[in-house]
Amino acid sequence: MPPYFMSKNFTHLDAAGNPSMVDVGAKPLTRRTAIARSTVVLDEAILQHFTNDDIHTKKGPVFQTAIIAGVMAAKRTGELIPLCHPLGLENCQIRIALNERREVVIECEASLTGKTGVEMEALTGASVAALTIYDMCKAMSHNIVIRDTMLMEKTGGKKDFKRTK
Repeated sequence: MPPYFMSKNFTHLDAAGNPSMVDVGAKPLTRRTAIARSTVVLDEAILQHFTNDDIHTKKGPVFQTAIIAGVMAAKRTGELIPLCHPLGLENCQIRIALNERREVVIECEASLTGKTGVEMEALTGASVAALTIYDMCKAMSHNIVIRDTMLMEKTGGKKDFKRTK
């Protein structure tokens, strides 16, 4: 096994370089929060259907459906991401709005009091909400781009993080 696999930087590998779930048993309970963002760029053919803070298609209200899908996905992150701890989220909120460039901005905020962070839950929630918007709008146009999925902020654990740009 190459020595870089043995590095302490790879927390999900054991001493032999095999995949391993991180043991969080001895870690203290702390309040953990994370906010993730995804951006969806929609074609004008889709945006012309934007009214009353949502886009309505034959499949239903797009943003409302994406909110539900994002929360459901965040709750199941441990089933989707290998070696990710299954967490009982205490809160998960999805916010969707158009920005000044008429791009759809999705923010997912997840939180709990626990021994491990909720970054992956927030990122999963934002990502699946974006994918749901794509799915519900693709009949109107395939000219849709999902971009810039990123962690915006996290608190709790070893260190806090806040994106400055």
